[in-house]
Amino acid sequence: MTIEIDDKSGFCYGVIRAIQTAEKTLDAGGELFSLGEIVHNDKELERLKRKGLRVVSPDGLTALQHTKILIRAHGEPPETYAAARQQQLGIIDCTCPVVLKLQQRIKACYEKMTLHRGQLVIFGKRGHAEVNGLVGQVGGDALVVENEQQLSAVDFSRPVCLFSQTTKSPQEFERLCAAMKTRMHAGVALETHNTICGQVAGRQPHLENFAHRHDVILFVSGRKSSNGKVLFDACKAANPRSYFVEDAGELQSRWFVDCRSVGVCGATSTPKWLMEQVAERISKK
Repeated sequence: MTIEIDDKSGFCYGVIRAIQTAEKTLDAGGELFSLGEIVHNDKELERLKRKGLRVVSPDGLTALQHTKILIRAHGEPPETYAAARQQQLGIIDCTCPVVLKLQQRIKACYEKMTLHRGQLVIFGKRGHAEVNGLVGQVGGDALVVENEQQLSAVDFSRPVCLFSQTTKSPQEFERLCAAMKTRMHAGVALETHNTICGQVAGRQPHLENFAHRHDVILFVSGRKSSNGKVLFDACKAANPRSYFVEDAGELQSRWFVDCRSVGVCGATSTPKWLMEQVAERISKK
């Protein structure tokens, strides 16, 4: 049985940058708090915790003072920065450049749309850290929709400007755009901006091809990862013998019956070392 680890799976640039910055800061000594989980992967969080990284929720920010706080790749709303400065915290800003640019675009579009009674709509997961940061750029005056069914909340008699969370499915975004176009009132403007990260968008067709090449697919990801769910669904659609695992301990021998090749892949929040552990465990079965 052959085992292949997908060379394009694993941390995206924004996550790599945030983790490397955290490790460098911790190696230099002193405390470091991450505002929220730096990555949606419990195994990687445990590794960083052993190095000294501590996680704090936004509610816990006011309990800190005169220490360092890391803004993760997901980004934060403006009020988070204000609260951190008020507590005299040293801010290490690791907002992904792609997310930062999206925040700026949303703010600029909102200022334009308000002149025409327009609406700002974000295709994303409600409550997701990135989405909270995006909505925060406009003081909460944005409508978040997760699917076509929630479009009933949009007033299609008024202009609409649509953006996407950076880790959403490109196919779902296109379907949402098509559905909105059919509902817009005649003569009313609809602006759609595909702001899905290129790394994320490119991984889905790649993983579909990867899944086709193997008898069995092991998709390694934290279950809280939004991106992980999207990419696993793509693998499952391409190969029904695709299995979602958080670590090597979840492997089941029955998955490998009549199996000649196994592909191991993962989300943008999955560390390479975790995929390697899964591959090593398979080789011993």
